[in-house]
Amino acid sequence: MPRSTTAVPDKPHRRTRRQMRSADKPQAQAVPEVNVGQRLRELRLERNLSIRALAERSGLNVNTFSLIENSRTSPSVSTLQQIAAALEVPITAFFETSAPKSSIAHIAAHNRPRMAFAHGVLEDLGTGLTSRAVEPFVVTLEPHASSGDTPIVHTGFEFVFCLRGRLTYRVEDQSYVLEPGDSLLFESHLPHQWQNDQAQPAQAILVLYPTDSRDRPTERHFAAKEP
Repeated sequence: MPRSTTAVPDKPHRRTRRQMRSADKPQAQAVPEVNVGQRLRELRLERNLSIRALAERSGLNVNTFSLIENSRTSPSVSTLQQIAAALEVPITAFFETSAPKSSIAHIAAHNRPRMAFAHGVLEDLGTGLTSRAVEPFVVTLEPHASSGDTPIVHTGFEFVFCLRGRLTYRVEDQSYVLEPGDSLLFESHLPHQWQNDQAQPAQAILVLYPTDSRDRPTERHFAAKEP
């Protein structure tokens, strides 16, 4: 006589701890790059300027504008400084998008716009804010990058918080070495310079607070001529 059998329900599959950690971990997302060419075209057309007219205003070549607007070349911050001056906008205008402005700027780490300059990368922490009285950035500096031989002077205040690597700030005749966790706050009318004197990249939070709306301290910091 055959024995009766009772079906045993399948046990639910148990994920290993490694699988659970992998599944629960948020997927990395690409950091959006600023489309400088598209933004330049928007700013130019808003002012009803032809490429030739803007080239004459800025002192740059017509072909340079064509290459930038068609994303065939990436301009240095020095070049952007000239263009911004010709358009009568701050350099932070190139970070802006068509998103509605707000009195609050909340930016996820994976979603902050970034722009390369001669010796590193700027990441804007204030995108979307209606008023840009305060200019906050994450700055990544390549090894041995510096602001140049000419001291920087602008209105307001400047705050630096070192995230990794090592930065040296010289304010007037005093040098300040910043390592991770160190900060520096000073009145920015005092002549100052910065340098990453290490063989590794350095990263810091930089907050510029000009007290004159016409002042453009960002350009003064990052428009050093490329070698």
